[in-house]
Amino acid sequence: MIAIDTNIIVRFLTRDDEQQYQKAYQIFALSEHIFISTTVILETEWVLRFSYHFSVERIIFALSNLLALDNVSIENKAAIISALQWHQQGMDFADALHLAGCFNKAETFATFDRGIYNKANLINLKYPITLL
Repeated sequence: MIAIDTNIIVRFLTRDDEQQYQKAYQIFALSEHIFISTTVILETEWVLRFSYHFSVERIIFALSNLLALDNVSIENKAAIISALQWHQQGMDFADALHLAGCFNKAETFATFDRGIYNKANLINLKYPITLL
């Protein structure tokens, strides 16, 4: 098994450096098992959005296809899938991932952030959020 960093995924998805893309491609093509941590997924979304100006739709498409690869396993895959769905509905990806990671682990999610609270209510999220 090999665990990969954000920069491997970004090269693979953007092909912005051909030499590094080829190395990243080889990892995905030849590795029997690739592990991607939650923090790497979080950083990948940020890099694609901030540095590459990917739209929400393009980010969701890219990360969903990455999750679907047979040789890729993702830490907390259910939380990441939920976060991608909520992101598609308008929630910030990081906020969505924070909430999704707490499901079935805590009775409520406490925050001072009115934005996350309002967005969760707007998309009818079925998880209690306490606005302090």
